[in-house]
Amino acid sequence: MHTQTIHVYLPEGFADWEVGLALAHLNRHEAQFMPTPFAVRTVGETRAPVRTMAGMTLMPDLALEDVSPDSSAMWMLPGGTSWDAGRNVAAAELARAFVDAGAPVAAICGATAGMARAGLLDARAHTSNARDYLAATGYAGGARYVDAPAVTDGGVITASSLAPVDFAKAVFEALGVFEGPLLDAWHGLFSTGEPRYFFELQTALG
Repeated sequence: MHTQTIHVYLPEGFADWEVGLALAHLNRHEAQFMPTPFAVRTVGETRAPVRTMAGMTLMPDLALEDVSPDSSAMWMLPGGTSWDAGRNVAAAELARAFVDAGAPVAAICGATAGMARAGLLDARAHTSNARDYLAATGYAGGARYVDAPAVTDGGVITASSLAPVDFAKAVFEALGVFEGPLLDAWHGLFSTGEPRYFFELQTALG
């Protein structure tokens, strides 16, 4: 199985739980059940340690300058208060490079504000934490805002901070993993906790 790389940005104080579910499943290229052809590499503005919102200290694998769309299956941007402080501009510009190259970008929570400030949501359907939250950035895409947990348009995934499960589902769909009944059962289990979805998941896994 040829392994492709998912690159995830680690801004200072990022909301680790928002992308954790998606990444934990994507990084299962050697797992016995639900394996994927993907591996995860973390990216900081530099390679200096980053402290998450949950208080964990992480050492990025790479710096921003080490990442390009032609060597990545997806550029993933978690939220956090640093986006609201106007930081992470270089990470948003890298997202622009991905969009221009036709490579997928996935942004959740505060990262959607960074995407909005960069003009990347002006011409595509999108969502965020709230309509007014993005409007405060002064972006020009308000008419394309959708009240939904997660939205995909033109290779760009956006999601609310309250929707890490829907965010993960959109990521899986964009990458072509866990499709059909398997994806539906996975989403049902993680979004509702109902036992019937566990059995549907086991059936889909064969």
